[in-house]
Amino acid sequence: MSWQLKLLLLVLAVVFVFLQYRLWFGEGSLAEVFKLQRELAQQRQETAALEARNAELRAEVESLRKDDDAMEARARRELGLIREGETYFQLLEPDEGSAR
Repeated sequence: MSWQLKLLLLVLAVVFVFLQYRLWFGEGSLAEVFKLQRELAQQRQETAALEARNAELRAEVESLRKDDDAMEARARRELGLIREGETYFQLLEPDEGSAR
């Protein structure tokens, strides 16, 4: 084999090794692409969960805007509000360690 052919084969081998290195380990490698795909899938799941939560909150806000009974029920449940003339009773669970 002539020295020119050997040089050409050497250059091609070096280029091949360089391209393989970039494919497996360099910027934009297959490992990086797979990692980014996993992150994208995770972000899509989080986005879907947040969109569902937003839809629930939107429906709740709309319900509170349109329905006075819903607003009253929420005020009673969360704030402990009572109407005038009503008596409020709070039932406490007995402590498990207390003597009877």
